[in-house]
Amino acid sequence: MRLPTVAVALLILASCSGEEPPPPAAPPPESTPSTGKQEDPERPAGADRFRAAAVDLRLEPVARGFNAPLIATNAADGSNRLFVGEQAGLIWTVVDGERSSSPFLDISSRITVGGEQGLLGLAFHPSFEDNGKLYVNYTDVNGNTVIAEYRASGDRADPDSERVLLSIDQPFANHNGGALAFGADGYLYIATGDGGGAGDPEGNGQDLGTLLGKLLRIDVDGESSGRPYSIPSDNPFTNRDGAAPEVWAFGLRNPWRFGFDEDTRTLWIADVGQGELEEINVADAGRGGLNYGWDVMEGTACYESEDCDRSGKVLPVAEYGHDQGCAVTGGTIYRGRRFPDMRGGYFFGDYCSGIMWALPADRPNSQPLVKVLESGRAISSFGVDERGEMYLTDLATGEVLHLVDDS
Repeated sequence: MRLPTVAVALLILASCSGEEPPPPAAPPPESTPSTGKQEDPERPAGADRFRAAAVDLRLEPVARGFNAPLIATNAADGSNRLFVGEQAGLIWTVVDGERSSSPFLDISSRITVGGEQGLLGLAFHPSFEDNGKLYVNYTDVNGNTVIAEYRASGDRADPDSERVLLSIDQPFANHNGGALAFGADGYLYIATGDGGGAGDPEGNGQDLGTLLGKLLRIDVDGESSGRPYSIPSDNPFTNRDGAAPEVWAFGLRNPWRFGFDEDTRTLWIADVGQGELEEINVADAGRGGLNYGWDVMEGTACYESEDCDRSGKVLPVAEYGHDQGCAVTGGTIYRGRRFPDMRGGYFFGDYCSGIMWALPADRPNSQPLVKVLESGRAISSFGVDERGEMYLTDLATGEVLHLVDDS
């Protein structure tokens, strides 16, 4: 069943104690990460210098008519298609602003839709151009998380080609995380929320024995120990008793969106907060085993305590309070060529307030957040096309928007 836009106001990004979030900001009047590194012989890696003061942003609608869009990404296959995923389980393609006449993939019959459930993540195999494999993260008819592989040929993916890789029982209907992305190492990374409920009642964020509240890392090209995937040998907890070998990082509450910087390969995670703070976390390329603190900490603060054990916890590189929003939507590093002043900036926003910020990706600890736009949009996701140009999705209006420098 496809829901009308007004029925999906309880977006997956809703934070705060498991209660309904405020309604999205009213839309203004009418006016995703690449899976492969794009080499530019004229620009050495790390040469970008994001100049926040020089950027004057606006949003241009690129395509309309989507029903609760949550995903915008590309397949890095040379087709220049933008893939847009709807919460109800349909994936469409957009080329030169034109949406395909029929879905690229329709798995709506497999999905529970509404609130924080639905089709939540999409990633294309690094060899998609040759093998046609893509991966989705959705909540099934029982409300549990499914990571599945599908195969595509030409302009369609076959809904009957599903191969389920991983199923995760969900104790509550919220905090499902949802993002998927392939790293430069060729492995699939999977973001999972803490299972829902206010304050992580089951303690999943700090429990290495569960797949909830984690960033997972698996090899989709192998099989081992009865699994339809294999565990990379350098996953950090493969030899720890009681730990799930899929775990790459832990201490996450609801990492709705994460991604990799195609230049530096650093990992960026936007983690939706509880009642006070929204946070952005960063990890150097290849650095696993990090503990991002939840539910001992919320952002840089102790959670429900005046003091807590901060040892071994990785603090966010950026955070903001609920006076500026209620649910962070990450986020991508702009490495495109069209707007030089935007290059090297990590852009993200807030679903409830529509505010967008940026910070320099090559030195995130050295500068404060820069507010770049008050969009008035219900920002549900960011993405880039094959050229590295940036897009975002508006849950309320069903639009895909192009982020442009209006300087």
